[in-house]
Amino acid sequence: MNPKKILIFSLAYYPKYVGGAEVAIKEITDRIDPKEFEFHMVTLRFDSTLSRVEKIGNVLVHRIGFARPKPSMIDLKKFPLVLNKYLFQFTAAFKALSLHGKYRYDAIWAMMAHSCGVPAAIFKMLHPKVRYILTLQEGDPPEYIERLARPVWPLFKRAFTSADTIQCISTFLAKWAKRMGFPGEPVVIPNAVDTKHFSQEFPVAEIAALKEKLEKKPGDVFLITTSRLVHKNAVDDAIKSLTLLPENVKFLILGIGPDEEMLKNLAKSEGVEERVKFLGQISHAEMPKYLKASDIFIRASRSEGMGISFVEAFAAGVPVIATQVGGIADFLFDPERDPDKSSTGRAVDPRHPEQIVRAVKLILERPEETREIIANAKKLAFEKYDWDTIANAMKRFIFSPLLV
Repeated sequence: MNPKKILIFSLAYYPKYVGGAEVAIKEITDRIDPKEFEFHMVTLRFDSTLSRVEKIGNVLVHRIGFARPKPSMIDLKKFPLVLNKYLFQFTAAFKALSLHGKYRYDAIWAMMAHSCGVPAAIFKMLHPKVRYILTLQEGDPPEYIERLARPVWPLFKRAFTSADTIQCISTFLAKWAKRMGFPGEPVVIPNAVDTKHFSQEFPVAEIAALKEKLEKKPGDVFLITTSRLVHKNAVDDAIKSLTLLPENVKFLILGIGPDEEMLKNLAKSEGVEERVKFLGQISHAEMPKYLKASDIFIRASRSEGMGISFVEAFAAGVPVIATQVGGIADFLFDPERDPDKSSTGRAVDPRHPEQIVRAVKLILERPEETREIIANAKKLAFEKYDWDTIANAMKRFIFSPLLV
C-alpha cells in the first residue's frame, strides 16, 4: 500500500528562521512512519545558498521566493526579501497546484492561518476532493491578525470555512476557529517540548561555570525569560518590576527581536541596566543549562496562542510566573486563582509589574509550596506535552481519520 501524501504550507522551515511552528512540524513528521504518510512542503527560500528542493527528515521541502546569499534578519525586512511573505499567499498556491500535478496529494496542511490559510484556501477551491487540515498556533491576538488579513478577507475567511479539520494548540484558538465560521468541532492538540532534553541534569561544575560566566554571586536571584523581543511578550513589564525588587534580583533575557533597543533603553532609564543581561539567541542545546542556572522563569505575556517556553521551564524544574492570557490558561494554574486545580505556577495580570514583584516574593518566601508547584508542573509537562504523545495524537485524530 502506498503512503498517503500530505503537502504542508509553511512560511519558513529548517535549517533557518525556525520558530515554534516549524519545530512542531519537524517533531511530528519525524515521529510518523514514512510508509504510512509522505510529507512534502512549500516554503520560502530566503537564502540562495539553500537548495530549491531538499529532503529534511520526513519532509521533501520545495522552496520558492526571492533569495540572496546568507541574508541577515535585517535583510529579510528589505526589498526584495520583504515581499516574500506577502507574495507567498499566491505563489505558494501556484507552486502547490504545480506539485499536485506531479505527486497527486491526498491532503494539504496549512501551518497557521495568518501565513498559510490563503494559499490553502485557493488550492482547496480548485481541488475540493483533496482533504484540508488547518493548524492554528498563532501567538498574536486574533483581532490583530484579522486586521492584517483585511486585504484578502474573503480568502482568509475561507481558510477556516473550507477546512475539513482544524487542529488548535489551545482552547483559546479553538474558540477563534468557531468564531471564524468553521462548521465542525476543532481538535485541541497542544505543542510539546523535548521533556528529556529540558529535564536533563548537568554536572554541578558545569552549572557553576555558567553561573560564574553570568556573574551570579551568592545570594543573587536570577529571573529568566526565553522570548522573542516583541510587544506581546511583555519583557518591558519584567524590567519595570526590577525597580520594586531587591538589588540581588537580576534578569536574564534570552532572545532577539525588534524591541531589543527599546528594552535596553528602558533598562537604562529605569536605573536597572546593570541588573539586566541581554544574552541574544541561545541555542536549543544550551537553553536547559541557562534555565538550571536560574531561579524563576518570567513572561507576563499580553497575548499567547500557547507558549511552549513555559512548558520548557516546567520540564526544567524552574518555577514560572506568567499571565493566563490565551492558551497559557490551559496549563498555568495559580494556587489562589485556581484553587480547584493542582498549582503549576504563579499567575499575574497583563501590564502589572507590581504583581510580578508579589509573585517573585511568594516563590522565594514559600519554599515548600514552590517545590510542590514545580513538581506539579513537571508532571504535567511529561504527561501532556511530550512530543511522542503529541505525534501519536496528530496521527490518530488528525491525519488518519481524514485519509481512510
